[in-house]
Amino acid sequence: MYAHKKSKSDILFLSVVYSVLTVLSIGTLLPFFQILTLSMSPIDVVNSYGFHFIPTSFDFAGYRQVFHNQLIWISYGNTIMRTGLAILLTVTLTFLGAYPLSKKTLPHRTFWTGFIVLTMFFSGGLIPLYMLVKGLGLMNSMWSLILPGAVSTFLLLIVRNFVHEIPVALEESAKMDGANDIYILRKIILPLSMPVLATVALYTGVHHWNAWFDSMLYIQSEKKQVLQMILRKIVLDGDIAAAGTEMAQSAVNTQSMKLATLVVSIIPIICVYPFLQKYFVKGTLIGSIKG
Repeated sequence: MYAHKKSKSDILFLSVVYSVLTVLSIGTLLPFFQILTLSMSPIDVVNSYGFHFIPTSFDFAGYRQVFHNQLIWISYGNTIMRTGLAILLTVTLTFLGAYPLSKKTLPHRTFWTGFIVLTMFFSGGLIPLYMLVKGLGLMNSMWSLILPGAVSTFLLLIVRNFVHEIPVALEESAKMDGANDIYILRKIILPLSMPVLATVALYTGVHHWNAWFDSMLYIQSEKKQVLQMILRKIVLDGDIAAAGTEMAQSAVNTQSMKLATLVVSIIPIICVYPFLQKYFVKGTLIGSIKG
C-alpha cells in the first residue's frame, strides 16, 4: 500500500509539537524525581543544594516515620473512604441527571439545560455554602466533604453530550423487542457510556484526593481530617505535632518525613491513572463534539 509522504511543513510542525511536549514532560517529571530521590536519601543529601534526580545513597528514615505514624494512616483511610464514596455518588447522580437531558422528548429540555448551565457562572458563594452545610447538620462529618460537590455541571454536560451521541435506533430496536426504559438504560445505555463514566470517575477521584480546603472548613476532629489536610500542616505550617512525631527528632528528619509523606500521598493516583487513561481521552473528546 502506498504510504502517505509527509511534506516539509508537516515534519516541521510535528517537530515543534514533539519538542514542546518533551520540554513540558521533562518540566513536569523533574520536580517529582527530585522529591522522590530526596525522600529516600540520607540527611546530608537532603540538606545539600542542587538537583538530585538520581539517588546516590539510600536512607528510608522518613518512610519509617510515616509508616509508624498512626494519624497519617487514619487520614489516609479517611481520604480513601471520601474518594470512593464521592466517585460512587457523583457517577450515579451525574449519569441519572444527564440521561434525561440528552433526550429530545424531555419537556422544556432547553430551559432545564440552560438553568443547569447558569450554575456554572453564578453561585451562592462560600459563606452561604458554609451556613447551608452547618444548617443541614453535616459539620464534622464525611458527608460535608462529599454532598456539596456531588454533581458537577461541567461533568454533567459532558455525559449528556456523550449519551446524546448514542444512536436512537438502538433504543427503538430494543423497544420493538419489548424492552422498557429501565431495561434500555441498564442494558444498553449504561454499558455504552462506560468511557465517559470512567472520565467522570477519574476527574472526581483526583479532585477529592487532592482536596483539603473544605476539610479545613467543616471538619473539627483531627481524626476525621483527610490526608491532604494533615500533609498541608506538615509541609506548609511546619506543624510537627500534626504528624505525631516526637519533639526530640531533628529538623532534618522532619524534612525527610515531609518528602516521604508527599510521595506516599501521590502514589495511589499515579497507579490508578494509567488504567483509566484510554477511557479518559475518549470520554472527554466524544462528549465535546456536540453541545
